[in-house]
Amino acid sequence: MKALVKIADLTRVFDVSKPWLNRVIERLPKATLTAVSSVSFDIEEKTVYALVGESGSGKSTIGKMAVGLLSPSEGSVEINGVDLHREKDRSKIEKTRSDIQMIFQDPYASLNPRWRVGDIIAEPVAARGGNTDGLAGKLLDQVGLSADDAQKFPHKFSGGQRQRIGIARALASEPKLIVCDEPTSALDVSVQAQVLNLMTDLQEEFGLTYLFISHDLTVVHHMADKIGVLYLGRLVEEAPSDKLFEEPKHPYTQMLLDAAPKMDGFGREVEPPKGEIPDPINPPSGCAFHPRCPFAVDRCKQERPEMRKIGSSRVACHLAE
Repeated sequence: MKALVKIADLTRVFDVSKPWLNRVIERLPKATLTAVSSVSFDIEEKTVYALVGESGSGKSTIGKMAVGLLSPSEGSVEINGVDLHREKDRSKIEKTRSDIQMIFQDPYASLNPRWRVGDIIAEPVAARGGNTDGLAGKLLDQVGLSADDAQKFPHKFSGGQRQRIGIARALASEPKLIVCDEPTSALDVSVQAQVLNLMTDLQEEFGLTYLFISHDLTVVHHMADKIGVLYLGRLVEEAPSDKLFEEPKHPYTQMLLDAAPKMDGFGREVEPPKGEIPDPINPPSGCAFHPRCPFAVDRCKQERPEMRKIGSSRVACHLAE
C-alpha cells in the first residue's frame, strides 16, 4: 500500500533561554529543549497511525509539524510526495495543505464563539473560494447532529457535540489526512466512545487517513492499525496494533501496558512505574529510558540505540531480543 505521509529524521528544538540581559547578568548559557529527536515513520493511505506516550513526549509537536503549523529544525515531512517545509512551488504546497485537516484536543477552545456553527464548518471551503451552499447542514447530518444546528452558536452545545462540529469542519474540505490531537481526552467516557465510533465510521466511508495522537492505550487499541510509542521525543517502538499489545518489545512499552487499566484487573497488584521523565533540557546520555529501565546495562548509558526491525516491529533497544 502507498505511503501518504513520510516523516524522516524529524527533529524540533525550542530555545527556552532566559532573556538576553538576564543571561548576561547571571552568566548563563543558552538553553534549548529538544521536543522531537530524529523521528521517522510512514503512514499508509486509508489507515490509522497512532502516536502514544506520556505527557511531554513530543506527540503534539509532531502533529503540528505534520500539518505545517510548526517547521522542523531538521528532517522532513512529505505528504503525497510534497515536502511541506522545503517545496518551492507555492501552488503544490497550497494543494497539499488543502488535503490536511486537524481535530483539536479542546472542543471549547477550538470553535470561534462569535461565529455561527454553519460558518465555522464552511470556513475551510469558503477560504479557498469554494461553493458552501448547504455544506454545513449536510456535514452536521453526517456527524449525527441536525442541519438546523448550523444557525446556532457554539455555546449552545455540549463538549461531545462541539467535538462533532470540529469533525464536521475537518471533513468540509474533503481532506485525505486528518491529524487528531487527543480528540476525546476532554470528554466523558460514554461520549468518547460515541465520538470514536463516529470517527471510525467516517474513516471507512470517506477513505480517510488518520494520524491519531493519544496517551490512552485503550483508545489507541480500538482505533489504530499501527502504533508508534514515543519517549522524551524519541520513537522507541513501532508495531501493528495487535502485535504491540500481545508482544511489546521495548521496556517502556511494557511499562505503559502494565500501568493501563484492565477489565480483569480488579484487585491486582501492579508495581507503579519507576522514576520520573528526565529533564528534556538536559536529557540522559545513550538511551533516554535507561534511568528508569530495569534491564539497563552500561551500553544503554553510553550509546543511543537505533531503530531496527524485529519481525513486524521496529524497536530502539539494545536488548530487545
